[in-house]
Amino acid sequence: MHFDFDFLFDTLRQLLGAVPVTLGLFFSSLILGGLLSLVIVTMRVSPHWLPNRFARAYILVFRGSPLLIQMFLVYYGLGQFGVIRESFMWPLLREPYMCAVLSLALCTAGYTAEIIRGGLIAVPIGQIEAGYSIGLSGFALLRRVIGPIALRQCLPAYSTEAVLLVKSTALASLVTVWEVTGVAQQIIQQTYRTTEVFICAALIYLFLNFVVVRLLGLLERRLSHHLREAPAAAAARPVSATSEARRAAP
Repeated sequence: MHFDFDFLFDTLRQLLGAVPVTLGLFFSSLILGGLLSLVIVTMRVSPHWLPNRFARAYILVFRGSPLLIQMFLVYYGLGQFGVIRESFMWPLLREPYMCAVLSLALCTAGYTAEIIRGGLIAVPIGQIEAGYSIGLSGFALLRRVIGPIALRQCLPAYSTEAVLLVKSTALASLVTVWEVTGVAQQIIQQTYRTTEVFICAALIYLFLNFVVVRLLGLLERRLSHHLREAPAAAAARPVSATSEARRAAP
């Protein structure tokens, strides 16, 4: 197969023009979904029956149904309700971009809530008891003990969720949001050169995900820097003469 590099460079140029839309979808849904996930996980770990069951149902629905169907329900379904069309939110909800952001945020919130819950469960009970023993209040314990440990536990799984969210923005093209995949489809309709165009689009998504993984990896290493230094420091510590004598003893 012969590749026309002039066409490839021109295609890349056009697709790069749609990257801000893709990034806008990603960051908007990441922030909105992250805030919503905090509410959901608070309800999920609540000892009260009603909020706990609601959070369980929310997570089941949004993790158990396809994102594409959720996006179609938001895009095509909300306008079917007169109360929504007459509300102050309708100028926003009638826009395809906002529908895409909302559906992506609702979906990622379900996954993120379970990731956070897993991080909270992984906090050793001894650390919590130690915090109480030195007189830390509930908020101080959350900020100084539970939060940092849970965050370190969450980051590897959350990196995967962030990568999936970047790739999920491609579905926004199906509700007429012209991000990278949407522009790629427009170019294909004009040129009928599917392979070259999708290769260029894949390279852009690959680069975006590489940056996301690297940034979250740097954050993870920064938060666990002291954990990696401890074994190295122990190995570098000089061995006392008494220890050497014990090793040499028969």
